[in-house]
Amino acid sequence: MNTETVAIKGINDGLLVALDPDEEWLIVTANLAAKIDEQSAFFEGARITVDVGSRPVPKYELSGLKALLERRGLTFAQVLSDSATTTESANALDIRTNASSEEADNDALPISPEEIGDDGVFLRRTLRSGRTVHTYGSVVVIGDVNPGAEIIAGGDVIVWGRLRGNVHAGANGDETAIVCALHMMPTQLRIAGFITTSPADKQANPVPEVALIRGNQIVVEAWKQ
Repeated sequence: MNTETVAIKGINDGLLVALDPDEEWLIVTANLAAKIDEQSAFFEGARITVDVGSRPVPKYELSGLKALLERRGLTFAQVLSDSATTTESANALDIRTNASSEEADNDALPISPEEIGDDGVFLRRTLRSGRTVHTYGSVVVIGDVNPGAEIIAGGDVIVWGRLRGNVHAGANGDETAIVCALHMMPTQLRIAGFITTSPADKQANPVPEVALIRGNQIVVEAWKQ
């Protein structure tokens, strides 16, 4: 199935999904479902903003898309549209739109214009509780990752600060992915299909550490730069 009718970018609060406005609705939504099902770990629990461009989407079609996402455990956070028909449909379904949130912050925009496909994400700030970053590539955070924040990356995750939230590196199954932090105390840490949590008696005087898969388990050791 051709899934190139669906483009995905990471944004501060989840994923931005752009649907080809010239392809038939049933085809693009089927392609979106296929892409989500093929990479379920990457999409897991994500908030989805859908950009339909100038396409007029009636209520029954938008309702079907909402159900498609919710069946897969995803949240339909917002629809971006230039069509009055689509905006009316979204309002009827209580879905946030760009027309109803022009004063909203940059959470509905890409982290950077280049962040698409396999590109990574670079954040020069603390990732606060409730924030989620998804990317096919790697993530670098110059700051802390607070409890309640989440990073899901297809590649590595490097935190130049305290890692106290949830992190999933190698989310597409890459067992060579690593997680590095100056203070490694995540709520939950996953690499590919392996999972662990931070020990309750974590040392008070932390040293930089790296987590990686070795011997079919996640091990954490000193990060020797």
